[in-house]
Amino acid sequence: MGNWVVNEGLSILVILVWLGINIFLFIYYYIVYLNERFYYTRVLVGDALSWARAPAACLNFNCMLILLPVCRNLLSFLRGSCQCCSRSITRQLDRNITFHKLVAYMIAFHTAIHIIAHLFNFERFMDAQLEQNETIAYVLSQIGSGDNRPYLNPIRTKETNPTLVVFTTVAGLSGVAITLALILIITSSMEVIRRSYFEVFWFTHHLFVIFFIGLVIHGVGEIIRGQTAISVLLNKPSDCAAQYKNWGKVPECPIPEFTGNPPMTWKWVIGPMVLYVFERLVRFWRSKQKVVITKVVTHPSKTLELQMKKKGFKMEVGQYVNLQCPSVSPLEWHPFTLTSAPEEDHFSVHIRIVGDWTQQLFEACGGEKKEFQEAWKLPKMAVDGPFGTASEDVFRYEVVMLVGAGIGVTPFASVLKSVWYRYFNNDTSLIPKKIYFYWLCRETSAFEWFADLLQSLETQMLERGNADFLSYRIYLTGWDEAQAVHFTVHHEEENDPITGLKQKTLYGRPNWENEFKTIAGNHPGTRIGVFLCGPEVLAKSLSKQSINHSDADPRGVHFIFNKENF
Repeated sequence: MGNWVVNEGLSILVILVWLGINIFLFIYYYIVYLNERFYYTRVLVGDALSWARAPAACLNFNCMLILLPVCRNLLSFLRGSCQCCSRSITRQLDRNITFHKLVAYMIAFHTAIHIIAHLFNFERFMDAQLEQNETIAYVLSQIGSGDNRPYLNPIRTKETNPTLVVFTTVAGLSGVAITLALILIITSSMEVIRRSYFEVFWFTHHLFVIFFIGLVIHGVGEIIRGQTAISVLLNKPSDCAAQYKNWGKVPECPIPEFTGNPPMTWKWVIGPMVLYVFERLVRFWRSKQKVVITKVVTHPSKTLELQMKKKGFKMEVGQYVNLQCPSVSPLEWHPFTLTSAPEEDHFSVHIRIVGDWTQQLFEACGGEKKEFQEAWKLPKMAVDGPFGTASEDVFRYEVVMLVGAGIGVTPFASVLKSVWYRYFNNDTSLIPKKIYFYWLCRETSAFEWFADLLQSLETQMLERGNADFLSYRIYLTGWDEAQAVHFTVHHEEENDPITGLKQKTLYGRPNWENEFKTIAGNHPGTRIGVFLCGPEVLAKSLSKQSINHSDADPRGVHFIFNKENF
């Protein structure tokens, strides 16, 4: 439990506080709509009133939060401000997308309750309008019919139906628009769609504009009404409800006056909406700054490297940028980790060709052409960023584990390049004293573009007598029979037949239990940063190992797990 608290304690505390606020708001507003002011409303619709209004309050709260985790510039600013304070706080900022998803699920949950409750409300409003004139429901429904009084029942005639009312009122139409937008946004955010059809995910997510417009105007119609404060004093439901036939005929029970609830949602969401608009303006301004592609390299395993320059561009290790290529798509932006080091005079990204957008970018950059390309023929690029990620914290630990899977090695290319430059320049401020690097790949060709960097590092460490600084393990997780024969024949050679490195490639997957035990034994009493850029399955495994191999004693070894999130 102690190990779990060290790694996940603050995250769980944040989630518990968030859930606690949701529970408090639900219960508080459920009770609010049980008071005397809404007694006559409950006569018409029953407890469905509270079941509709309580989730509405929770929706306001969660819609206030939903935009904040995707304000990247705000998060980068907060990350920089918190660097000197606490690793735990910065790690929470790295989980922004996870929190964004949780808030979205909570919005969907409360939306479902809100809709179901209002379906009951409108059926009961209709039933009240159809009641006989001897009932209190009928009398309440007739208030405001021909006497210019504010009404209580939003269904004003018997010659209609709830469905027609929904599609002819501001609250109904905006509610339908909000619900459709939410369904499309959430369904298109499923992992299988986001990975395979990113464009669908990208475009449907921009329905959030319709969602928020509908949200702000949803309460304008003031469908749900209650007694005015003065009317409650004059026509007290506990005394006058039973005398509804004599309302207005006896002085102690005048006809009750009703008023709608004024729209409140805008007060909750206006702040985040202004922040997000400012965020988009900053992104737009950045995207208009000139970007020059200085070099295009086609690597094996369908990987395209773009080296670029942009005036005033400053980066840290492990950060990422959003790229747009107007000639491919004037609207789409895609995130890519920077593979260059801050010490270099350019910034670069490595892009794996896996979809329509990346394939078109590959062709636009002349990736399939063998001849030299003129710079003016290369497509124009727009760059937004850089933005902070978990990998920025690598240089805050004395001992570091870096784990990359496939193209997930890109943030660690930036880290290792920066290490190389700092060693080359005799930088004494370098905090890490030991780096363990693991790279898992399915294809041998994927190793080739990264092998040169590892060879340079390997040589640099040997020349400086510090070969133990970097320990790396490269794992090949897929091979065919011909490759197996080749590996067997050349296994005894000094350098690895795949990478050309002195460290031989390993086959299969790491035994993480043994790896963590070994590292823990080598560095007692140390906080070890574990950094992953890879699939969720691997993240769960490494997170579990980090907890299991951390000591309960605060002075013992502790593995602090960090994962890249986009």
